[in-house]
Amino acid sequence: MMNNAALTDLIIKMADDELIQGHRNSEWTGLGPVMEEDIAFSSMAQDKIGHAWALYRILHEDLGGKHPDTFAFLRPEKEFKSSHLVEMPNGEYDFSLMRHFLFDLAEAIRYESLQDSSYEPFRLLSKKVKGELKYHTLHANAWIMQLSRAGEESYDRMQQALNQTIALAAGIFEPSQHYEEALIDDKVYPGEKELYHRWLDRIYPVLVKASLNLPEMSAIVPVYGGRHGLHTPHLQPLLKEMSEVFNLDAEASW
Repeated sequence: MMNNAALTDLIIKMADDELIQGHRNSEWTGLGPVMEEDIAFSSMAQDKIGHAWALYRILHEDLGGKHPDTFAFLRPEKEFKSSHLVEMPNGEYDFSLMRHFLFDLAEAIRYESLQDSSYEPFRLLSKKVKGELKYHTLHANAWIMQLSRAGEESYDRMQQALNQTIALAAGIFEPSQHYEEALIDDKVYPGEKELYHRWLDRIYPVLVKASLNLPEMSAIVPVYGGRHGLHTPHLQPLLKEMSEVFNLDAEASW
């Protein structure tokens, strides 16, 4: 029998990351550098919030959790398990683009690993989102290449964005203190350490083609804490904004 507490922990981490990243992406609607990017970031925001909802629904229907809307909007900050990367404000476009690249390739690696998961809801969801993630990563890769080759200033900005985000992105793979071995033993997924190394192998060729310099692994100190309720000061204002309409009447039917 699978460890339900371990499954719940993993699902919340994945879903919270997607929910928060989705809302950060949505903030570019109407503000992108070109109209195409307004559309792209809006579309990816919708996808990510949809993935979060699907994961919360698994939690609700299969593991006895709360209704997805209630769970997403009525939890206190300390109960969220989002990584610090997704909580950071958008800043300039180069920062948001680099976060998009690093996060979406991490997400793609994670869902690829779930295609062979012993937990059927993960297998089904991974097949459903495969096409969306392919689009997201193609978009990220293309823009990383384009802006890194768009002149000295553009290259410098992209390198600075990578320097700012790489440790935060490594924090996506924060290991669980209590549950991870159970999930690995039950063949639910390969564990955070393995996913981290697969992610590095995936991002490295793109960065090399873009002539961007990835620090040595020993120099990357992952930013941990979010998986255990220790968040940046940027999360609470976002949660308040996200839940403002829902909290007007949490019992309303839309």
